[in-house]
Formats: sequence, C-alpha cells, structure tokens
Amino acid sequence: MKLLVAIVLITSFFSCKKDSIQYASEFEKSKQAWNSYKASIGNSYSYIIYSGSVFGGYAETKITVRNGAVKGRSYLAGSYVYNQGQAPLLQIMRSWTEDSAALNTHQEGDAAVLLDEIYAQAPTVWLNVEKKKNDVYFTSDSIGLITSCGYVPKGCQDDCFIGVHIKSITPL
Repeated sequence: MKLLVAIVLITSFFSCKKDSIQYASEFEKSKQAWNSYKASIGNSYSYIIYSGSVFGGYAETKITVRNGAVKGRSYLAGSYVYNQGQAPLLQIMRSWTEDSAALNTHQEGDAAVLLDEIYAQAPTVWLNVEKKKNDVYFTSDSIGLITSCGYVPKGCQDDCFIGVHIKSITPL
C-alpha cells in the first residue's frame, strides 16, 4: 500500500512538473517563431486581440505596427444576435480608429503595444500563476505564433479567462 501511495505521489509530482515545462517549452518555441517571423516581414504587421462572452458580447482591437513602431489602433464592440437556423450575426454597437497622433486616446480596447510586449508579459503575468488554483492555457497557430495565453481560476463558470486571445497576425 505504501508503495502504491509513493508511486501516485511521484507520478503526480512529475506530471505537474511536465505541465510547467511543457508550457515553458511551447512558449519559448513560439517566441523564437515570432522573432523569425518578425524579421522576415520587416517588423511591420497588424494583429487583432479579441474577447468574447458566453452571453454574446464581443470586442476586438486591431494594432498596426510599421518598422517596429505602433502606428494605429482600431476597435469594435458589439454583441451576437442569434436567429434560429442562421449563423450568428455581430451587431456592432461601437467602433473607432486612432492614427499615430491619437494613439490610446480612447478608454476602450486593448493598449497599443507591440507583440514583443505581449511576449514579454506572458511568462511573468499569465503563465506564472499558481497551478493548483488556476487552469493555464497557451496556444499557437500553425507557424508557432501565439494565439492564446492566460489562465482561468478553477471553479469559475463564465467569462473567467485572464490573458490574451489573438485572432490574427498579418504582415503589412
């Protein structure tokens, strides 16, 4: 019986350790992929951060970067209207666009930051949480670029994700 308990404890220890290592490894691969991709596109791109609610709300912020400097930010927010037998339709309630002279003048939306800053935040803010109290998530797209990084407190039911969801990263 003591042997069985010891095996379970050792297995649990290594599986927890593996999860931490797995996220660290996936994140590092993604960061390397980002640095290569960024160099290949001359550090000029746009990306869209989005958030959605199980209750139908949706918002997205598009950040535009040219030669390593943020040049624009746009935002839209609304909610999905569901009609039986049809695809949900996003009803836009608010939208705006900022150029480089007006960056971050609106309260709504995600901050106008480079993807480098999101990659810098990820390991210290979203991946470095207590695993016993939170479910941690990190995903990347087919070429390895970050698509989701964050956590959900265990036991939380609706709209609990704390982190970032990236809808797209597009070269300019």
